[in-house]
Amino acid sequence: MSLDPSHADALDHMRLGRIVGVINIAGGSCDAGSVTRMSEVFTAAGIPGASVVGVEPDALEQALVDAATNSDVVVVLGGDGTIRTAAIICGKADRLLIPLAGGTLNMLPHALYGPATWEKALADTLAAPAIRAVSGGEAEGQRFFCAAVFGAPSLWADTREALRHGDVAQAAAGAVTAIRRHSEALDYSFGDEPPSEAEAVVVMCPLVSRELAPDEQTLEASALDPVTAIAMLGLAFRAVFDDWRNDPSVKLAKVKRVRLSGHGRVPAILDGEKADFDRAVGISFVPVAFRAVVPDGSAA
Repeated sequence: MSLDPSHADALDHMRLGRIVGVINIAGGSCDAGSVTRMSEVFTAAGIPGASVVGVEPDALEQALVDAATNSDVVVVLGGDGTIRTAAIICGKADRLLIPLAGGTLNMLPHALYGPATWEKALADTLAAPAIRAVSGGEAEGQRFFCAAVFGAPSLWADTREALRHGDVAQAAAGAVTAIRRHSEALDYSFGDEPPSEAEAVVVMCPLVSRELAPDEQTLEASALDPVTAIAMLGLAFRAVFDDWRNDPSVKLAKVKRVRLSGHGRVPAILDGEKADFDRAVGISFVPVAFRAVVPDGSAA
């Protein structure tokens, strides 16, 4: 993640450009009242002309496309899936994005703004905006901006989410599936290295990796054995930020390309959201995935 030299451009976008806020009112901690609170933050910042819309999940993607088409800056409040969709859309449309934490994990917003409330993150950004180019990864056309986990251990995420929502039956079904597929190892290749085998592969982006500089032009890839993989996914996906990489059984590499293959379809988690791939998966580094607006001088 690198600071764009156009601080004046960011100020112009805030003061002169069109700003549209999109809120997933069914996501995480968001509701219809969030529309009013976001409008109040804009007014307090001296930007009363910004428009804010609250939408249900089934209308969310179209609302994001409309916002990216008809604005200079898109402000999005929602969970990890909402934020990731917004980053993909704004990246393709070359629109500035302010992604705010309104979900459970809030991986991308916390990486950009720290643990502040979304109201404070937005107010601080509007008060002193700066543009940052955010790199990321892409797995068979699906982009991620923080981290991705590939392999059978990612299936434990279903069990964790079901338990979080109190659905014991769904949790049990997810656990059975994960156990059945536990022995399905992945073949992987980091860059030009010869293929090896692992229980799971984690790919982290410069935005969150402790081993990469924020503007480093590469990804961090890790190969995990069964014990390490299950322990990591069993705790929570946020465990990708912890020191499990210090385990001597974990193989680490800085790469621009990763190749994976499984015995069947390869389950995955991209920035906290489930995904599923054919048996062969190619992952590559994306130098500029989208441009975010952050508080000037921030180092979240």
